[in-house]
Amino acid sequence: MTHEMIHSLWFDGKAHEAAAYYKSIFPDFTAISENPLAVNYRMGGRRFMHLNGGPGFPINSSISFFVNLEEEEEIQQIWDKLSEGGQVLMPLNTYPWSPKYGWCADRYGVNWQLMKNHTSRTAVLPALMFCQENSGKAEEAIHFYTSLFPNSSIIELSRYEKGEPDVEGNIKYAQFELNQLPFTAMDSSGPHAFTFSEGVSFIVTVDTQEEIDFYWNSLIGTQGSAGKCGWLKDAYGLSWQVVPSCLGKFMSNPATAPKATYAFLQMSKFDISALEKACSTD
Repeated sequence: MTHEMIHSLWFDGKAHEAAAYYKSIFPDFTAISENPLAVNYRMGGRRFMHLNGGPGFPINSSISFFVNLEEEEEIQQIWDKLSEGGQVLMPLNTYPWSPKYGWCADRYGVNWQLMKNHTSRTAVLPALMFCQENSGKAEEAIHFYTSLFPNSSIIELSRYEKGEPDVEGNIKYAQFELNQLPFTAMDSSGPHAFTFSEGVSFIVTVDTQEEIDFYWNSLIGTQGSAGKCGWLKDAYGLSWQVVPSCLGKFMSNPATAPKATYAFLQMSKFDISALEKACSTD
């Protein structure tokens, strides 16, 4: 069984501070759990995890988060808080696609696109920007992801037309769903200094070793790369974590958490039988 996908954000020692910051901004923030290494919560119909991962992977603009709101006053209030101490990429204003829209990176580097009357299944949804060597590959990636995950579909594909400010035929805006969770994507051929990184990754939680093997092998394919502790990169450089559901049980138990941690630190792809054996050893 494929569980709800978790959105993992990498912070340099400020995972808890950032979570408290978002709790003060977003009215539907619901805490789930926390420990010194991670914070889990729900917001906007999605599940998030903040990692205290260190300085290695700062978050960048290749993955941002749409926030769909109906009231302009609420958009203004949230914008004022998120943009304070951050960076404005597109000022909050009226645009052809929305009467109220703005894009900013907050003080922690997390990118937000606030928009009035954007239609999707959830109020918050990730936006993937395919740039640098990935520019022009958004549609290919969308077809790949929707073929891989259950309950997935392509909602909309809008392409750049001749005379518009990018390569004709590239994806200007796309919306698709993976296991009934909406995502957006676009191509950008501009001279961006960033691309996908471990700063934002997606956690796929499953129950069996067969499922781990399937997602691990499928996502890596022939052009991706394996990491440690269940991390991998797919052919587009997007980071994923393929994790067994039993890990949560082991990590929440003080008696098994150190054993589980030691065991998975030795792994690349998760091995459920080895994890269970490690946690049952006296």
